Amino acid sequence: MKVMRLDEAKEYPTTGHYDMRALRLQGVDTSNCKDFTLGLSHFLPGGRTDYMEAGVELIYCVVDGELTLTTDDGVYKLHKFDSVHFDVGDRRSIVNETNMPAAMLVIAGMKK
Repeated sequence: MKVMRLDEAKEYPTTGHYDMRALRLQGVDTSNCKDFTLGLSHFLPGGRTDYMEAGVELIYCVVDGELTLTTDDGVYKLHKFDSVHFDVGDRRSIVNETNMPAAMLVIAGMKK
C-alpha cells in the first residue's frame, strides 16, 4: 500500500502540453503500481495539448472546470466528473477555453 498526499506529489515532464502542470499521484517512481499510472493535470485558462496519438491506453476524468476535447470523431465539452477512454493510437487534443483553471485525473497504462 502507498498513500500519496497531494502536497508530496511531484511534477512529471510532458511533451506537447502548454500552460498545464502534471502531478504524479501513483505509479512509476511513486508506488509499486506496475500496470498504470495516476496523474493530476491542472490546465490554466488557454492551457492546451497538441493533437497527438495516445501511446498507451488512457482514461481522463475532469474533476474541476471544463475542458474541450478534439478527436477524429468530433469536439466534446467535458464537464466536472465527465470521463473518456482512449485506446492506443486514438488521437486527441485538449484545451481549456474558459477563464477559470480546470483539472483532470489521468489514468495511463504502462508500455509493455
